[in-house]
Amino acid sequence: MNTSLLLISLKDGSFDTALTALYGADMLELQRARYAQAVESFIATYGEADEVNVFTVAGRSEISGNHTDHNHGCVIAASINLDIIAVAAKNGENTIRIKSEGFPEDVVDITDDTIDESRFFTSGAIISGVCRGFADKGYAIGGYNAYTTSNVLKGSGLSSSAAFEDMVGNILNYFFNDGKIDNAEIAKISQFAENKYFGKPCGLMDQVACAVGGFVAIDFADPTAPVIEKMDFDLTAHGYSLCIVSTGGNHADLNEDYASVPAEMKAAASHFGKPVLREITLEQLISEIPTLREKHGDRAILRAFHFINENARVKAQTQALREGDLEAFFEGVLASGNSSFEYLQNVYTTKNVSEQGLSLALALAQYYLASRGGAWRVHGGGFAGTTQAFVRNEDVPGYRALMDGAFGEGACIVLRVRPIGAGKVI
Repeated sequence: MNTSLLLISLKDGSFDTALTALYGADMLELQRARYAQAVESFIATYGEADEVNVFTVAGRSEISGNHTDHNHGCVIAASINLDIIAVAAKNGENTIRIKSEGFPEDVVDITDDTIDESRFFTSGAIISGVCRGFADKGYAIGGYNAYTTSNVLKGSGLSSSAAFEDMVGNILNYFFNDGKIDNAEIAKISQFAENKYFGKPCGLMDQVACAVGGFVAIDFADPTAPVIEKMDFDLTAHGYSLCIVSTGGNHADLNEDYASVPAEMKAAASHFGKPVLREITLEQLISEIPTLREKHGDRAILRAFHFINENARVKAQTQALREGDLEAFFEGVLASGNSSFEYLQNVYTTKNVSEQGLSLALALAQYYLASRGGAWRVHGGGFAGTTQAFVRNEDVPGYRALMDGAFGEGACIVLRVRPIGAGKVI
């Protein structure tokens, strides 16, 4: 479909069914306008195109498994109805051009697969890395022009960067591989690109959750070949929304806090001659507490307690989602949150104990939701940032008003878990 016809079709409602499936009927008008604006921006950047498509990749929310993946643990994550969309057309060249809204255009020669440290932490490096990953696995690559726009908020723990990485591969998949590459495979290629070309030693959870769609359980016992399970659980059909609250915390100087979590877990594991805690039982840990206290301190033991119990908890929650047992699943969410607060200790930084926005948000969630059902916990890496809550749809207005009143207008983001991760919309 050419760009002119695409604009007409978007505005006359020809794609309303597809947009409603992704975003819900209440967001249809907004998304129709958003897609039309993206097409117009593509035309303004690259001119009219005879054949153009529109792609989507979801943001993600960590559901359970707080700070477990780096020690080869289990996690549950989910795709959400915030996403990055791309209007794209093949260009018949060996060049990928991507203009992301608000950022300079990236222009990448796909025949140059050099790893260049001077390009670390740039989106152009991601594009090069994804192309290299495709080529290494024998998949086809080619040139295209794309305009992207995203409503996955940066710094919200919803993984805007992973969604972009998956999008580069998503377009390559449909343009040059007939859409036959599994989304989990695209996620693995995205991780490779981020590790080797972008210069960040990330795990795989974010890329998988953005690409696969719906609730997804991931077991990192073998991080080179994680076991990925997509679960057909419809949170919306059960009458709940997923609410993320941004507390406005200061992320400055938190690198040491984040790094201390895997470091202390691995230090505890090293006492047993193991590289990660996945290979340690709770009984083994308890039997060595006196020595561990002396060598690594009490917090390392508590964080090891969290990991071992959290890993078991994720497995139980995964089974609950398989069976549609919402009550058991919520029990796990609450237990995960309590463990994160008490044992993992990532709800506030000890460098600035007067700032405890996450603690306050969790206290307010308990105040409001304890008698109404649902569940709440810290979201993502912690120390500052966001909390998560599963809220009955009828209770969402009151919950949002409470959180916005405490943390500022727009602090509470109301989300759906969507079944589609990465794909072609049009």
